[in-house]
Amino acid sequence: MEAPKTLQEAILHFADFENCKTFMISLRWPDGIAKCPRCQSEKIFWIAKERVWKCYGKHDHAKFSLKTGTVMEDSPISVDKWLAALWLVVNCKNGVSSCEVARDLGITQKSAWFLNHRIRMMLHNGSIEKASGHVEVDETFIGGKARNMHIAQRRRRITGTGTKDKTPVIGILERGGKVRTSVVENRKKKTLQAEVNKHVEAGSALYTDFLLSYEGLEGKYAHQVVDHAVEYVNGNAHTNGLENYWSLLKRSISGTYVSVEPWHLFRYLDEQAYRYNFRKDMNDFDRFKLAASQMVGKRLTWNEATGKNHEAETYPN
Repeated sequence: MEAPKTLQEAILHFADFENCKTFMISLRWPDGIAKCPRCQSEKIFWIAKERVWKCYGKHDHAKFSLKTGTVMEDSPISVDKWLAALWLVVNCKNGVSSCEVARDLGITQKSAWFLNHRIRMMLHNGSIEKASGHVEVDETFIGGKARNMHIAQRRRRITGTGTKDKTPVIGILERGGKVRTSVVENRKKKTLQAEVNKHVEAGSALYTDFLLSYEGLEGKYAHQVVDHAVEYVNGNAHTNGLENYWSLLKRSISGTYVSVEPWHLFRYLDEQAYRYNFRKDMNDFDRFKLAASQMVGKRLTWNEATGKNHEAETYPN
């Protein structure tokens, strides 16, 4: 059977466990030979009834499954549902909420919420490659709208006006390339310029707005500024690419997720950046397969996801 092209085809395809097994083996072991994730031994035996392998190496936990060593490890949710959820997350332009995933997969909202966060962790791109050429830099504030919050959340999270209770985010966009976003502590010069130096190659053409925090970058970059109080475009100097990206990001957060806790925000940024960066020159299956290939060696526990050190635990998204 050919690779699925639509969500319906993907659901039907992965409903057959053998298709799931073949797909996962191709991602984890490109040579087609399954190996023990603990000792890398090929001396293993497939137990069809339990859908696990048994390793004959001398170590604890001899049995392992398709999920072992991936972000899916220890999850009671079946592989076919995991793959269906992944397809939804990476291919729905405005994201998909845990309530939608719960309804579609027949699981609880709480389980879907945890599943979605583990998928977002898969989508994180830790590349050390810097942006170059023509690069836009801009910042924005992210925060749930008070009218969308339960009154208890509103009292806890809205303590002032303007941007006081919102989270600052910096975006760096290589024109014709990829976007990368980060949660930052503030918009001060030291903070923003550290992010620019970290992610933008020296000598690049840098375009920012008139924020004074960007002053002093001229010595390392061909820095041009556009004053939005006067104009939005001055030749090549504009940040319209990032403004477009911010609108997509805020549409997904305000429209799909409604309320995002600040300590989870970086994961939603990773999710939106992944969809944006691979929106062109990739069909739905290729975008899905690339994301699935990033699941090995990653783990997110329930305690880490729920933020046990924070004063409140909510699962609204």
